[in-house]
Amino acid sequence: MRVNRRTVLLGGLALGITGAGAVNGLAPAVAATAGNDVAVGTFVRIYDPSAGESRQWYLNDHTFIKDTGGTWHVFGITHPEPADPENEIQFAHATAPHLHGPWTKQPFALTVDRAYGETHLWAPHVIRVGNTYQMFYCGGGPDHTRSAINRATSKDLFHWTRDPGGSLFTDGYDARDPYVLRIGGRWVLFYTGTTEPAGGRHAVLYRTSDDLRNWSPRATAYVSPDSGTWGGPTESPFVVRHGHFWYLFTGPRLGYAGTDVYRSEDPFRFENANLTGHFAAHAAEVVR
Repeated sequence: MRVNRRTVLLGGLALGITGAGAVNGLAPAVAATAGNDVAVGTFVRIYDPSAGESRQWYLNDHTFIKDTGGTWHVFGITHPEPADPENEIQFAHATAPHLHGPWTKQPFALTVDRAYGETHLWAPHVIRVGNTYQMFYCGGGPDHTRSAINRATSKDLFHWTRDPGGSLFTDGYDARDPYVLRIGGRWVLFYTGTTEPAGGRHAVLYRTSDDLRNWSPRATAYVSPDSGTWGGPTESPFVVRHGHFWYLFTGPRLGYAGTDVYRSEDPFRFENANLTGHFAAHAAEVVR
């Protein structure tokens, strides 16, 4: 999460298909490891946030969503080079008629609100519920053991309003990278943190909700063998169902551009023994 990504890349992803991924000059694409469940195609550069700027900008921890009119939107962390995570205070926004573009740079979607308690803006994830778009993101805070997960809503993906009730919850260490989906009639928010808020083994945590505002106590979906505080291999968790199995994407592992994939029959329990793939990408998401 905390090193620069200058462009948005797309790579074809296949689950349940064995075979080597294609490689080009942008980034290698590595096929499955233990379980041969994942193969990745060629990476293609589709958008550079530096367009029209006098300096090089990067975009990181992105999320895609298509609006009701068929236009694609991408949101993500952005900042001029060099990377400066603690001062990433704006969310990039761009739009396109198709995933491969052409992409048009839009005004920032959000800028940090110090009065709201935010110290930075990290890792937005956007979903649509009814006629309202919901953005979940990390707003930080002065205490890394109580990092805030916040929410903003919008009717058009351009104008965003923060939840008037304040942060949804706080957790550590540097709890961040929220990802929300519907499982079994309830909302589930996966995020990265550590086994203890002050530090410990890196973990993928989750909470559940009926209304997207009030969230259950933390629970653990995956625990890495690695320990620490800042950073770690459980960033940017993404959970998707394919066939009979659930797949957890998380990283970075084996370098900053490295995503591990774990397979499970239970979306709330992933084990290290069930590593089923690895490919060279950072903060990967599956777009269907």
